[in-house]
Amino acid sequence: MGKESVDTPYDEQALPAYAPMEWSLKEIRGAIPPRLFERHTGRALLYLARDLIVASTFWALAIWIDPMSSSPHVQRLLTPRGAQLFKWSAWMVYWWFQGLQFTGLWVIGHECGHSAFSPHGLVNDTIGYILHSALFTPFFSWKYSHHRHHSNHASMERDEVYVPKTRSDLGIPQEVHDESIYEEIFGDTPIYTLFMLIRQQLLAFPAYLLFNVSGQKHYPKWTNHFDPSSIIFNKNQKNAVIMSNIGLLSMIAFLTWASNVWSFADVVKYYGIPWLCVTHWFILITYLHHTDPTLPHYRGPEWNFQRGAAATLSRPVLGWQGRFFLHDVAHFHVIHHFFPMMPWYHGEEATQYLKEFIGPHYAWSDKPIFPALWDSYNRCQFVEDHGTSSSAFLTIKVSSPPGNVLFYRDKRGRAVRRPAEKPTPAS
Repeated sequence: MGKESVDTPYDEQALPAYAPMEWSLKEIRGAIPPRLFERHTGRALLYLARDLIVASTFWALAIWIDPMSSSPHVQRLLTPRGAQLFKWSAWMVYWWFQGLQFTGLWVIGHECGHSAFSPHGLVNDTIGYILHSALFTPFFSWKYSHHRHHSNHASMERDEVYVPKTRSDLGIPQEVHDESIYEEIFGDTPIYTLFMLIRQQLLAFPAYLLFNVSGQKHYPKWTNHFDPSSIIFNKNQKNAVIMSNIGLLSMIAFLTWASNVWSFADVVKYYGIPWLCVTHWFILITYLHHTDPTLPHYRGPEWNFQRGAAATLSRPVLGWQGRFFLHDVAHFHVIHHFFPMMPWYHGEEATQYLKEFIGPHYAWSDKPIFPALWDSYNRCQFVEDHGTSSSAFLTIKVSSPPGNVLFYRDKRGRAVRRPAEKPTPAS
């Protein structure tokens, strides 16, 4: 949508109408060849081996950065200042690509959590546990909550993460007659917004694991992924949660040992900063998958699994780098939500069948990721409390029907889509 003139009245009835899909999951699955659901352990292991070889190669090359930049020959050739510029430029290249490769390994662990890596449960759990523990993710704990997220995506009552704030959550009156109320609530400076966005990118995942930030609001205080008795888990999952904690404690012990053998600075350079990049890429990708003003959320009976699966976006994040390093996790994300156990290497072909079947219900955007991140962060502020569009804004005409299909509103209370009116049943 183009920018509206400030003086143009906002008419919600003029917005594009959205009607949720009516197909069953069985019908959608039937449109995709069965061979694309087959999992091949050998093929998946080749991807894992490739990732480990690439990560090891990056690591081996990085070992030469400091000695090379401090060698007399390079100092004479580039001058001391030029050698320092070369040194930190080389480290930045390493951090970028190793961060992407670490994220790719994290994605392999994520596929293991969905049992998409192999048809053998022990293989999935063993590889996923090792990879995610090495990247400070509690494998089993996150696997369980992530499964609940997939099972309930876009449900306001049951989804696990990226649950939108409501009008009441932010203290916005139901009947707004003065847009200055929105300015009081959302009147952040661009610098403050940028600071909050950077904070989200670096801290959102740890905050979710530790404090349930962006999770279900009805969960008790102190809900987290490390307490075996947390509401997130059932009694049968207690021992696996403890195993996840042991994996993270083992990683802390290993990094402490590595810091003593080499140095804390070396651990930060070779591992710490690439790990921060994993957190950044993982949050950016998942946030942009699930947070967009065009995507619906549902309350009550309007929700079902396939509608929730369609309420996400595929994005060609980082082009060829996203395809090679990140295993298409962003490029073909919608098909992953419909069929989480489908191997990622079948995602591209399966997506073509999905798009052909569900047509306009397939959501995709090629907007550059950082402008998209800024746009979504500013435009996706809240949804209505009860799926109704009953607020009367000063310059806004609202006459959408009651319902339980919700769209994000921006800092002026405006949406970009509205629920389609349901036909009146024949008497």
